[in-house]
Amino acid sequence: MALERRKNGFVQKSSNGFIYPKNSPKRIKLDDKSFEHFEETPLYVAILTYLCYAVLTIFGHIRDFMRRNGLVESHSAMEKDRKGYVPLYHSFESFYTRNIYRRICDCWNQPIGSVPGAFIDVKQRVSTDKNWHFKMTGESIRVLNMGSYNYLGFAQTDGPCADAVEESIHHYGVGVGSTCHELGTLDVHIELQALVAEFLGVEDSIVFGMGFATNSTNIPTLVKKGCLIFSDELNHASLVLGCRLSGAVIQVVKHNDPIDLEKKIREAIISGQPTTHLPWKKIIIVVEGVYSMEGSIAKLPEIIRIKKKYNAYLYLDEAHSIGALGPNGRGVVDFYGCDPRDIDLLMGTFTKSFGAAGGYIAGSKKLIHHIRIHSHSAVYANSIAAPIAQQIVSAMEIIMGKDGTGIGQKKIQQLAWNTRYVHDNLRKMGFIVYGHDYSPVVPVLLYVPTKIAAFQRILMERGVATVVVGFPATPLVESRARFCMSAAHTKEMLDEALKVIDEVGDIIGVKYLQHKMNKS
Repeated sequence: MALERRKNGFVQKSSNGFIYPKNSPKRIKLDDKSFEHFEETPLYVAILTYLCYAVLTIFGHIRDFMRRNGLVESHSAMEKDRKGYVPLYHSFESFYTRNIYRRICDCWNQPIGSVPGAFIDVKQRVSTDKNWHFKMTGESIRVLNMGSYNYLGFAQTDGPCADAVEESIHHYGVGVGSTCHELGTLDVHIELQALVAEFLGVEDSIVFGMGFATNSTNIPTLVKKGCLIFSDELNHASLVLGCRLSGAVIQVVKHNDPIDLEKKIREAIISGQPTTHLPWKKIIIVVEGVYSMEGSIAKLPEIIRIKKKYNAYLYLDEAHSIGALGPNGRGVVDFYGCDPRDIDLLMGTFTKSFGAAGGYIAGSKKLIHHIRIHSHSAVYANSIAAPIAQQIVSAMEIIMGKDGTGIGQKKIQQLAWNTRYVHDNLRKMGFIVYGHDYSPVVPVLLYVPTKIAAFQRILMERGVATVVVGFPATPLVESRARFCMSAAHTKEMLDEALKVIDEVGDIIGVKYLQHKMNKS
């Protein structure tokens, strides 16, 4: 299938061996199902998963009964001496955390002792009370890092970015200690905002010190009561919070489904506001470029068509796509060859591809001026630290080729090659892999809760580190391991990792795609 797509002209192989979409992004067809994969959960696996959670729930109630009656020691937070008070919180709200999450939390909360580069040092620890408390052993294990958002490999302590950051520390210090409206705007911030706007191809931008706050505090500056938001059902929590804080009416649309989006927009315009049926003051579509749990890429050309047809606004979160997609690393807009001016609000973070922190919103000068005046993150929060801003400037200049080298383009191409290589090989091994072929997020479905911990622990023992995710971050029956690609990975590293993943998949039995193929 992959070779056939290449022959049809969807991808090309360059002289340096990298495989990447051709410069004409229009060749990427939205209706080509081979690019995006979402397998149905096998029925027997779904039944087994529900049975596992049922057993865990039953034993959880038994353990809670024993704790209440003093048969076993309880480590949970409990209110004492509050006679006459209504309970401040309900114990059952932490039932899942107490009885299920704790059993495998050693996989989800491991201390790291190094930078998130190609290899990391994971601190070793032990627990004698089933993961309620840990004791550090003083030892660490060096493993290949397949779980960090270091997409372009800029998270490192040497090289031109690190040198520029070190120099900026001597010049500016390590913090700003003021908002951008007071004493917190430095020349490096002005340089960064101008560079972001140039990189994205828009008029202006504003940067913030925290990516989560970029969404949650700025959406309320744009919409309010009487407005309507269409939000993808798998949008990030920061987008969900920002939409809720705005006071606007929110309609959730099916994930990455332009047909459902257009249907609901049409119905909303016809019906108008609830009760009054007056026209909506404003309609805004909120989507992500790459969805971090699914590995899917937004069908941006279709969404832009709908937005124009119904005079809606478009808010695009490029946290996981900026730097990681497109022939120039300019995100999903670049990936499809769309005009950035067709997106009203371009949002992104610097924590993934740039090895830094913070976020940005970019668009027209008039829009950015409004956000700069009204945003709570601009008015009340400290500006982004100068060394962090310098890290972003240095990384972005390398990506854009302003450093006079081809390093940025090589990183973009290496990430694209790594992504496709791992996607193809995992599927050949028999794993069910979600998402788009060019997404740097590669989710491998594990389903059964007991296999979440087993998969991560055995991988770690064999020298590969990744992130495992379960309920409530995913649907109950769609627990997964999430591999994140990086330009810092060489083919030799990936081959070794794939060999280990293949072995572990056989050991714990999570090659569900292979089972389906055998049956057919």
